[in-house]
Amino acid sequence: MRRICVDMDEVMADTLAEHLRRYNQTFDEEVTPEDLAGKGLWEIAPLDRQQQLRDFLDAEDFFEDLALMPGAQQILKDLSTRFEIFIATQAMTVPNSLGPKYRWLQRHFRFIPPTHYVFCGNKSILRADYLIDDLPRNLLRFEGQGILYTAPHNLTATGFVRVDNWQQVAEYFATQPG
Repeated sequence: MRRICVDMDEVMADTLAEHLRRYNQTFDEEVTPEDLAGKGLWEIAPLDRQQQLRDFLDAEDFFEDLALMPGAQQILKDLSTRFEIFIATQAMTVPNSLGPKYRWLQRHFRFIPPTHYVFCGNKSILRADYLIDDLPRNLLRFEGQGILYTAPHNLTATGFVRVDNWQQVAEYFATQPG
């Protein structure tokens, strides 16, 4: 059975929506995903707000109740009948996220066993046939087939197999052997 590693933030979970919600609420702004075309929130926020951006991520409740990316749950469930699915998240960059991410996965993806959760810092250690991720740098270091999941910050990235949503993920894997 072939193996798919799937990133959590901005692929399965809408982390950006929560980050923007907290940012806009705290600073009385109205930044939208469209404002970030080709950039991350970190790149457009003034320097004096960078620490607060980090503090949002470090909050105990930040990763607990993130919205699901539309279609992620059902399509991963369908794919799990043909592929071995692993969740690979760079949780070590935000150590407070380990517990909340674990609980979020248990709540929304019970069909993926906890033994298939990979909380890492550097995804180059992953050994799988595919990696679905929103960060081009993770795909560059990956030895299998990288698949770039579109997010505002990666709109200008080129040279990758790209999917814009979970329906496109399903279509891509419909033609791949399991």
